[in-house]
Amino acid sequence: MMVEFENGNFKFIFPNPKNVSEFSMTLFKGHEKKEICALHLSEGNAIPKSNVTYCQTTHSKSTTTFILKNLERKHMDMYTYCLEMFLPPPYVDCRLRETYLYIQDKEDCISMGLKPWIITGLIMFAMISCVCSVIACYLWNKNQQCESKSHEYNSEYMPMAAVNAAKTPRI
Repeated sequence: MMVEFENGNFKFIFPNPKNVSEFSMTLFKGHEKKEICALHLSEGNAIPKSNVTYCQTTHSKSTTTFILKNLERKHMDMYTYCLEMFLPPPYVDCRLRETYLYIQDKEDCISMGLKPWIITGLIMFAMISCVCSVIACYLWNKNQQCESKSHEYNSEYMPMAAVNAAKTPRI
C-alpha cells in the first residue's frame, strides 16, 4: 500500500492481486470498520461503490486507488483496507492493512505559520527601539554639553563671581 497527498487529496494506492479474475477491495473507516468505499472486479469489469461523498475509487490494470477529497479534522481516523479474492479458488477472506490518517486544521496551519513572523516582528521592534533610544540619548547628551560649554569659553561676557560687600558701620 502507498499513501500520497496531492492537491489536498489523500490517495491510498493498492496493487491489484496477480492471477485473480474476481476480487473486491474495500476501504473502512474507524475502529467500528464503517465501509466508506469499495471496488469489485468481475470478468474485467470494475464496479465502484461509495457510501460517502468524499471517497472516489479508480482502477487500472495494476492498481486500485481510493481517493479521499476535501477532508477535515473530523475525518481523522484509522483507515482499514480489505482485499477479498473470489476467483480462482480458493476463496481468500479479507486481508487487512491499516493506516492512521492525521488531518491538521487549516487554522492550525495558519497560526503555526504566523508564529515565526510574530516573534521576528517583536524582536525587530525591540531592536529598533533600542537603537532609537541610544541615538536619542547621544543627541541629548551632546546638546547638553554644547550648551554648558558655550557659556564658559565663547561668551562675550565674562562670568562674574559673587561679591559679598562687607558693610562698615556708619557713625
